[in-house]
Amino acid sequence: MEILVAKTAGFCFGVDRAVKTVQRLLSEQGRVYTLGPIIHNPQMVKELEEKGAVAVEAPEQVPPGGCLVIRSHGVGESVMARIEKQGLCCVDATCPFVKKIHTLVQNASREGRRVLVAGDAHHPEVEGILGHVHGPWAVFSGAAELEKLVEEHPEWKNEPICVVSQTTFEATEWENCSKILQKVYTNARIFATICNATAQRQKEARELAQQCDQMIVVGGKHSSNTAKLKAVCSPYCPTMLIETADELPVLQGVHKVGITAGASTPAHIIKEVLVTMSEINESAVQNPTEGTESFAEMLEESLKTLNTDEKVHGVVVGIAPNEVYVDVGRKQAGFIPASELSADPNARPEDLVKIGDEMDLLIMRTNDQEGTIMLSKKRLDSIKGWEVIAAAEESGEVLTGTVTEIIKGGLIAVTNGIRVFIPASQATASRGESLDDLLKKEVRFRIIEVNRGRRRAVGSIRSVLRDEKKALAEKFWETAEEGKEYTGTVKSLTAYGAFVDLGGIDGMIHISELSWTRIKHPSEVVNPGDTVKVYIKALDREKGKISLGYKRQEDNPWNILERDYPVGTVCDVTVVGMTTFGAFANIIPGIDGLIHISQIADHRIEKPQDVLKIGDVVKAKITEIDFEKKRVSLSMRAAAEEAEANEEA
Repeated sequence: MEILVAKTAGFCFGVDRAVKTVQRLLSEQGRVYTLGPIIHNPQMVKELEEKGAVAVEAPEQVPPGGCLVIRSHGVGESVMARIEKQGLCCVDATCPFVKKIHTLVQNASREGRRVLVAGDAHHPEVEGILGHVHGPWAVFSGAAELEKLVEEHPEWKNEPICVVSQTTFEATEWENCSKILQKVYTNARIFATICNATAQRQKEARELAQQCDQMIVVGGKHSSNTAKLKAVCSPYCPTMLIETADELPVLQGVHKVGITAGASTPAHIIKEVLVTMSEINESAVQNPTEGTESFAEMLEESLKTLNTDEKVHGVVVGIAPNEVYVDVGRKQAGFIPASELSADPNARPEDLVKIGDEMDLLIMRTNDQEGTIMLSKKRLDSIKGWEVIAAAEESGEVLTGTVTEIIKGGLIAVTNGIRVFIPASQATASRGESLDDLLKKEVRFRIIEVNRGRRRAVGSIRSVLRDEKKALAEKFWETAEEGKEYTGTVKSLTAYGAFVDLGGIDGMIHISELSWTRIKHPSEVVNPGDTVKVYIKALDREKGKISLGYKRQEDNPWNILERDYPVGTVCDVTVVGMTTFGAFANIIPGIDGLIHISQIADHRIEKPQDVLKIGDVVKAKITEIDFEKKRVSLSMRAAAEEAEANEEA
């Protein structure tokens, strides 16, 4: 049995700092009080208790003269005020990463922002963060709860928002949340406050789980980061959370074990687990009794326990909701239970076969008393399918399968009768995309890992999508030229423009190219998912950058003005601004003209406000247009004189 250990298992910087602080104070004073257990590891807490560390629930429980240590999770401002009021000796061991979050939410509160926190509302770290918020706040545990908040509070879209996360929040889930936040809240400040050590630890654990048959996570059962590690590993292989080596299970038929540990797990406990695992491993080597059979031998043995391994050829003669009846040329009546027809648990017999279909089957059980033979198509398909899967892993061949389930951590696709697990990170072109749209869809993927002993295959859709995108990009660059038009899909928005998928390659429409009128944000014109017609304004083949144009020349307001509003035109204009020398009025969207103070009334006025106010709609005559300088002169006097002359005529 091979044992693999994550590189960053064990104490993180913040926890190590807090524990060393307590140990130093114990050596100096003999007794120390901690506000809550200094660490989420019962063994370490007990060890410190034996040396004189006492965990209290409130500062008031510390006797006069006692020294109180604030653990790495931190506390709110009100708690610190109580400590100060009591006059306690206090050593603050709050993790610097957590302190940074305290500062962020304090500043956001002063700016009048609503604070949203991603994390566990009942975790002491989150409670401490909320203790530094002086305004409205909300906590969400993940993307699903965030979407619920968005739906229940549409008014938040118009508020300034600040978003932070618990330092131990799961990195992939944070990506999903960030995508929702960026789409919904255009006035949000989003801070990725997951501890670097946490993110790295989760990444290593995920990669390790993908290589192993069994994962062991060592750490306190009440530790948030340890629980996250278990959640990260579970989709890829069986995962067990243990606190000490005494809880190690008997691992039978396991060839590769991965070990990781939470940020609150002391080094000596990790070492004890490793020593115990090594001893078990040495014993297994000296007394090899299992794990030496090949996949084919194990399958053969499992078939023998079913009392037969005979293949037969059958013809479908009847279909029922729970089984299919087959003629196999014997006196017994053959039937295939629905569960033995396909690897897809949701498939219905009537959708898979029809009367007259011929197929090869495996005899599962013969009942001479009832005169029946139970058959399996799924198991025979599986034997053949594994050969295809193994060959595809070697060759890199692209397989086609149907997505039958969306599960935690990814999805299941069935190909050649084999269930292939596709991790969420390998299921879409980019991280964070919803997997639900793939359910029941046909997908193309490569096999990136096969474990025949566990009958487990892992695939990647992203690998195929990446190659397809590369091929489309190469084709694009072969024909791309300035001025050429394309129909694309808006992928994402930034403050400075919109990114558009042109079919395998992205281009950007700068905000100035989205509209002839001035806009504050691209969302005023387009949104993700919109289909847009664009043209290439500029190409940088060396850097692979494409600048796109969106607004059309025929929509240029100056062209419209030249065509429909020549000099001499009298039209309704809206007053939009005032100066000492006149008033600016909007003629058509995107073009304002100046009504000089001398052209506002037929008599002398001191200031434009004597006659006009913002929002007034008045008649004005276009007296001059300077297309080069983009200036238009208007006259209310001339319009009035023309109207008067027309009445007299």
